[in-house]
Amino acid sequence: MQKKVKVKPNSKQQKIAEQDDGSLTVHLKSPPVDGKANEELIKLLAEKFDVPKSHIRIKSGLSSRQKLIEINTEI
Repeated sequence: MQKKVKVKPNSKQQKIAEQDDGSLTVHLKSPPVDGKANEELIKLLAEKFDVPKSHIRIKSGLSSRQKLIEINTEI
């Protein structure tokens, strides 16, 4: 499964909001420095979709706020 994700780093609280088009807006506490925001994003998505962190991969947008995430839901 692939999801378009818009990341908002340096937020006061962590939350995931699903948009009407199926994409996600994810608010992260971490700053976008040294991959910390990407690590937090993968951790949050793993909890939301109930999969191990190793099953989530950032396909594109590694250093962008707009990302394409691939989630392997088959365990």
